[in-house]
Order: sequence, then C-alpha cells, then structure tokens
Amino acid sequence: MESDSLVSPEALRHARVRVGLTQHELARLIGVAGGERVSRWERGASAPRPEVLHRIAAAVDIPVDELLVPAQGGPDLRRLRVLAGLSARQVAEQAHLSLPTYARWEAGRIDRIPPTAAIEGLAAALSVSVDDTTAALSVARRGSA
Repeated sequence: MESDSLVSPEALRHARVRVGLTQHELARLIGVAGGERVSRWERGASAPRPEVLHRIAAAVDIPVDELLVPAQGGPDLRRLRVLAGLSARQVAEQAHLSLPTYARWEAGRIDRIPPTAAIEGLAAALSVSVDDTTAALSVARRGSA
C-alpha cells in the first residue's frame, strides 16, 4: 500500500456500517474477492484502486470524496485522478503523456508549469477545468518542496 493513501479507513468503515453491510457483503456488491480485502482497507493495510473506490461509493450511496482524507491546501493531481476513478496509466494515455512524465508531475516533481496543451489534455482526462488542473499542479509542486 502507498503509505500516504488518500482513502480514509475510518470513513470507509463508517460508510459501510451506516448502510448495514458486512465486509463480505460489501465485497460481493463491488465485485472483489471476500471480506478480507475490505478488512485490509478498513485497517489501512491497503487501499482500493480508484475504480473500486467508485464502486464502493456507489454501493454505500455517498460521493467518492467522502471516502478520502481531507485535502491539505486543495486537491493535487493524485486526488483529481482518484476522484476521476482513473489509474495513472489511464490518465497518461488519455492526456497523451508518457507514464513517467505524468507520474513525475503527480509526485510534484515539476520544474515549471507544463505547456498549455499538456494542461488541457490533463484537464480533459481528469474531467476538470484547466484552472483546476493548473491549481492541482501547483499544489503537487508545493507538496514536494
């Protein structure tokens, strides 16, 4: 698991319990094997992939962002990607970027704000505005400093 997971184990457990589902029932509803996986997520031992997180949110009838830890200083690229339900590879492909370039940007290793065309591609892939994408790049950049 990524040590800095965006998923809040407490929010995930609370949402599941609120709708009266067992870990096994939630796992079945979202199409994953067994309640053990849900248990690991709720303990913070691992985190669901973005597309699975979206299935969880739908199963417990809440917005995806309610399953995430609060954003510090605004959403960064990673948060926008998770909210879009996409993997880093999917964003890179849709934005016509190499995966290493996108991964570097998401990690905040950005010397200067990318060209407008690249930001527009990211915005389209993430289904957010160019302004939101530019702000997310700035947040990621500050976060790595």
